[in-house]
Amino acid sequence: MGTFNPRTAIVVVFVVLSGCGRARDEYPTPPIDARAETIVMTSELLEIGGDRFTADYGAITVPENRSKAGSRLIHLPFLRIRALHKTGAEPIFGFSGGPGQSNIAWDLGKARAFLDEHDFVAVGYRGVDGSVLLDCPEVTNVLKETVNPLSEEAMVAVGAAWRASAERLRNAGIDLDGYTIPECIEDQESVCKALGCRRIDLLSESYGTRVAYLYGLTHPERIFRSVMIGVNPPGHFVWDPATVDAGLRHYADLWAKDSLQLRKSADLNATMRNVLTAMPRHWLFFPIDPGKVKVTAFALLFQRKTAALVFDAFVAAEHGDPSGLALMSLAYDHVVPSLMVWGDLASKAVSVDGGCYHASPSDTGSTDLPLGAPMTRLLWGPLRYGGWSMDPLPEEYCKARISDVPTLLVSGSVDFSTPDIIATRELLPFLRNGKQVVIRECGHVNDLWYTPGVNLRPMLASFYRTGVVEVANVPYIPMDFDVSWSFPAIARAALGLFVCAIALFSYGILVLFRRTRRGRRKEQAAKVV
Repeated sequence: MGTFNPRTAIVVVFVVLSGCGRARDEYPTPPIDARAETIVMTSELLEIGGDRFTADYGAITVPENRSKAGSRLIHLPFLRIRALHKTGAEPIFGFSGGPGQSNIAWDLGKARAFLDEHDFVAVGYRGVDGSVLLDCPEVTNVLKETVNPLSEEAMVAVGAAWRASAERLRNAGIDLDGYTIPECIEDQESVCKALGCRRIDLLSESYGTRVAYLYGLTHPERIFRSVMIGVNPPGHFVWDPATVDAGLRHYADLWAKDSLQLRKSADLNATMRNVLTAMPRHWLFFPIDPGKVKVTAFALLFQRKTAALVFDAFVAAEHGDPSGLALMSLAYDHVVPSLMVWGDLASKAVSVDGGCYHASPSDTGSTDLPLGAPMTRLLWGPLRYGGWSMDPLPEEYCKARISDVPTLLVSGSVDFSTPDIIATRELLPFLRNGKQVVIRECGHVNDLWYTPGVNLRPMLASFYRTGVVEVANVPYIPMDFDVSWSFPAIARAALGLFVCAIALFSYGILVLFRRTRRGRRKEQAAKVV
């Protein structure tokens, strides 16, 4: 029986981030007159997994746009956790997911397995961490207010918000052309040189794998070994509807092998199609927005536990209980608008993959494609109506090229965000010293780190130490479709609490009214006497 914490069910729809012990604005601040490539740093003890490490919290001053003479300077935070033992092993630089999310909010439990021998370094992503935040309240507000975010009306409104955000940021003196992946790579190089690192290892996740791959192409002499988890090859900040459909069919095949689930639905894919093509618009007095449900469902499919919640909610809806869909629609309102720093996502994604989006009806689903690629339409569709004005990167950053960096790719076979087959076909052939490990029936990054029975840490530690991967020890984790707290159950429990609260409030008002009326009667009686 699968377990799931209902209190965090909606939050982990999209992302789980654990802090490094300090918030973005608590890192040292360089002086106003700091010159480029200079650092300030303080050291403290940091406890991880019961052990105490020396942690260096620093900030580096770098040009906003290195391609322009006289570019203004910006500041970026960085964290270095020193290894317990000085073995001479290369420091590991971490690249987390995004774009639009922090690189100094690492869950350091992931790095703990390497800290006996390796320093761990995380440099803030420009545009998210540091002195410039590419925040876009215009986009956030439209996403909050829009009905059916996948409609053409929504595309027009969000596109206008993108354009207004870009204009406001440029008018504030921000050079958007400086907020690209190549500039992020040069930020890493600046920190490498400031810390005296000759060679480094890389540990990257999702979007961060693209940064790591390009780092290996632009500075191959710097990279010793690289691990990429949830691999995102060039061109794949845009999701493909046919690939999504293939993933759903794979899940349907797994579902068909589970006799308990077959009693609920004889054909999971047919259930998804039936509900998506005839979705109810309300559960009781709670609205159900089809576009919001699709976006939320797609994001939930990134992880196996939350994917099981999606399928359970759709089966319940087919049987006449759409409460889970209402909860998913509500989740969109509370999570998506503030999910990320939208300007950073736009700058990094548009500059490198902007030419890969081609609008099609299947962005939002059809009779043949039950779900389509709703996140593609949400993020890329508005660009047809409003731009994020910045120059595209040169072609060499936008396509796969040969790399000699020893690289380990780790993928999940049911990853809807970065499918393993994409890495197998489109990146692995370009890695002369590359190997891929596919963990069957696991999804995106957190599945690969945290699913019981999957223990990446010894495998990765061995690769960093020897360059060898023991593929014979790769586990198989059978899919578990059971959920202990389903979305319909959470919705009904929340409704019950709401009804109880209304009843208690009404009872309190009634008691107060009666007491007030009694008091008035006593006053009147006293006056009569």
